[in-house]
Amino acid sequence: MGVRVQAEPFDFGAEANAFAAQVQGAGAVVTFTGLVRDIPGGLSVMEIEHYPGMTERALEQIRAEALARWSLADALIIHRHGQLAAGDTIMMVATAARHRADAFAAAEFLMDYLKSRAPFWKKEHGAAGAQWVAAKDEDEAALDRWQAP
Repeated sequence: MGVRVQAEPFDFGAEANAFAAQVQGAGAVVTFTGLVRDIPGGLSVMEIEHYPGMTERALEQIRAEALARWSLADALIIHRHGQLAAGDTIMMVATAARHRADAFAAAEFLMDYLKSRAPFWKKEHGAAGAQWVAAKDEDEAALDRWQAP
C-alpha cells in the first residue's frame, strides 16, 4: 500500500481494515499506531516538520528494505505532520505476512527506524515554552539489532 505523509487525521480502524482486505495470502497482519504523548505541565501542541519529497523517499526506502528482508505481502506507513495535540494519532505502521514472525519483526524494524532516523523534526510547545525533541539513546540503540553482523 505504500507510504503517506499527510497533515490530515486518519481513521486507524478504516486504514487497518483496508490494508487487511487488500493483502493476498497473508496469515498475519500487525499494526502499530503512535499517539502524541502529553508532557509534564501539559502539551499545547506538537509541531512536526519535514521536507516534502525527501521524507517520502526515505520512508519508501525503509519500506522497501522491510519488504526485502522479510517475507511480506505488503507494508504501509502513514505519518502526519503539522500541529497535533496530545492524544492525536501521529502515525501508523501495518505489515502483512504469511506468518506472524515476519509481520511482527518487520513492524518493529519500521518502528525503530521511524523513531530514530525518519526525517521528521518535532517541537513540543508547553507551559515551559517550546523545545525540539531530542533523539533518545534507547531509540538509537534499538536500531543496533537490525544491523547485519
